[in-house]
Amino acid sequence: MFLYLSKLLPLFFYPLGLASISLVVALITLWKRPRTAAVAIAVALILLLFCSNAWVSQWLVRSLEWQNTATSQIPQAQAIVVLGGATKSAFWPRPGADLSEQGDRVIYAAQLYRQQKAPLIILSGGRIDWRGSGDSESADMSNILTSLGIPAEAIVQEPDSLNTYQNAVNVKQILQSRNINQVLLITSAMHMPRSLKIFQRQGIAAIPAPTDFLVSRSEMQELGSSPKAAILNLLPDSDNLDKFTRALKEYVGLFIYSLRGWL
Repeated sequence: MFLYLSKLLPLFFYPLGLASISLVVALITLWKRPRTAAVAIAVALILLLFCSNAWVSQWLVRSLEWQNTATSQIPQAQAIVVLGGATKSAFWPRPGADLSEQGDRVIYAAQLYRQQKAPLIILSGGRIDWRGSGDSESADMSNILTSLGIPAEAIVQEPDSLNTYQNAVNVKQILQSRNINQVLLITSAMHMPRSLKIFQRQGIAAIPAPTDFLVSRSEMQELGSSPKAAILNLLPDSDNLDKFTRALKEYVGLFIYSLRGWL
């Protein structure tokens, strides 16, 4: 139940959900309470304009992504841990499992393995039942890695985790069974602050190896590179709204996980 509510309830507190609620209130009160309707419409408009411009969304994303940037070469470890969320199940018409927008995680794991940063790749991720009955995310990632030439004997699957906390708890059991003390932790850069704290809370010596950066130094510099750019980056854009929402979800996750004592 917690998992279901954690995915459902926050939708009403993110920009698009709040704007939609405000517009519903405006529609209901338009004739009998026009002032209330006007306020609701204004709230929806302000939310969408504020959260969908590049200035706000990129700064919020950067506040998460740049916390664990590599200051030197990635060191060697005993295993590479890759968190789920990087694949789409092999449902028709896909010929096989596809990489999602976070698929850099899988590619980066293959690269680090080939660089001999660790001899083992642990793939952690199950499949939430209401999102389809395909293979687990760990199985999908394993299939993609083997298709890239990574030997199957170098891959360990953990197919039961449905959130980041379960990732850490279940991976810890695998590490203890194999006497592994130090791992490279791969996930999206925006997700890394929460993931790293959870793994460290479980006593896992995790070295952050973030990937899938949405905001680069060049993109931050471009925001105000000229008066025209500064104005254009204030205009609403659906991609910026998505970035803002994803970053906000991480901050909400940090708050909720801290309340539950998982951080």
